[in-house]
Amino acid sequence: MPKAPTELADEVREQVKDKKSYLGVIDRLNKASVDKHWEAYADIPWDDPEFLVDKNDPRWVLPPFDRLGETEWYQSQPQEIRSQIGLWRVATAMKIGLQFENLLKRGLLNYAYRLPNGRPEFRYVYHETTEECHHGMMFQEFVNRTKMPIRGMPRSLSLIAQAAPWIPLVSTEMFFIFVLGGEDPIDYVQRKSLKGGHIKHPLEETIMKIHIAEEARHISFARHYLKHRVPNMHPVRRRILGIATPVVLGVMARIMLSPPGPMVRHFDIPKDVVRAAYKNDAAQAEVSNSVGKIRDLMAELGVITPLSKQVWKAFGIWDEPKQRRAVAPARAA
Repeated sequence: MPKAPTELADEVREQVKDKKSYLGVIDRLNKASVDKHWEAYADIPWDDPEFLVDKNDPRWVLPPFDRLGETEWYQSQPQEIRSQIGLWRVATAMKIGLQFENLLKRGLLNYAYRLPNGRPEFRYVYHETTEECHHGMMFQEFVNRTKMPIRGMPRSLSLIAQAAPWIPLVSTEMFFIFVLGGEDPIDYVQRKSLKGGHIKHPLEETIMKIHIAEEARHISFARHYLKHRVPNMHPVRRRILGIATPVVLGVMARIMLSPPGPMVRHFDIPKDVVRAAYKNDAAQAEVSNSVGKIRDLMAELGVITPLSKQVWKAFGIWDEPKQRRAVAPARAA
């Protein structure tokens, strides 16, 4: 007979509490980073003629089912303009990605700095930091080759984001929520694009495959870390985490999935076209879906309360989690 949902949730929590299981995950991730990893300038044939980045290449044209690509305005543009807009979108995603990973690396090193001798997380954090360094190099190399004035994050947001590397000094749990908030939405989009066969240029495809393969390890570590730590948090700290999580995710998912302002201005895209493409129910559902796995995880860990649920709704990223459970009891103060 299948187990009742509450019984299954309790069993999952028992596995999470099992320190041996948690350490086993870290061992496997460490081994995977040794056995299979990529280097930005050794494993990508940048000078291969097939990998040439030409801003007018028709392979950059957005597919017709893309939010902007399906608009009449976009489809009416000359092929060169459609290609340039598509390339700008790809390059902006990579620039924002390398900026986020810059913050992530600094935060990981702040976390590792205070780890005592013998902690297996130390080795994993340095594996991840090394991999993120190569991601940053391959993203920036791609951006450079477009010869476009790609900026990435808005300046005001970039300034605020400088606080992110210091989050581990206050709450490592909140820091790994930040990690998932940056990695899960872009992972969602990249996997969807590859699975649908939407990526046409071999350089973009190669970079994306490398990124997805290594980010899977980074996402796995963040999720297991939260599963290991959150059930034992003080009730007050856990409530704060529950309220802060949808705020972080709501902001970060939109950064990753919204049209870049400089692109809109550079190509003089009409405001009504942008609104039609990105401010509708389908676009909102896409943002919500991109954080679905984190939302399910928070529900599994008992972090979502009636109050925090309202915050999820306020940021437009609420949907019923696939697995629900009551708030897990925390340790005494």
